[in-house]
Amino acid sequence: MIMMFGSQRDLDMLTGKSTDRPAWSAEDVAKLHEFMGTWSQALVESGELVDGHGLSAPVHARRIQVREGLPVMTDGPYAETQEVLVGYTIVDCASFDRATEIAAQLVHTPYPAGTDLGRDWYVDVRPIDDVPPTPDA
Repeated sequence: MIMMFGSQRDLDMLTGKSTDRPAWSAEDVAKLHEFMGTWSQALVESGELVDGHGLSAPVHARRIQVREGLPVMTDGPYAETQEVLVGYTIVDCASFDRATEIAAQLVHTPYPAGTDLGRDWYVDVRPIDDVPPTPDA
């Protein structure tokens, strides 16, 4: 699974709702969508794409935690974390190294000119474990 991260601030910039950083232009957003569409289509054509989705903004999230044995719900975004999962892509490929190569292609994701958005960019690649962990025998 290739997990993409961002913050509410990033999504606000993308949707033109940012108050402290420049909003993305319609042209910049179109370039981003074109890049992601091309990247996804290449995975479809290679037969490696299993699933992929973007997630709603953190402001629409809800966290459920246990406190004193009871569930406690908190609406997002969460002050204690800056970045959250904003999308994922599941690939079925020959190896973990191949999944890493696929994820590394995302370093070419376009950003608006004159910004440092790509400087601290990252994705995580993690195998999906279909068997729950068990204690060593």
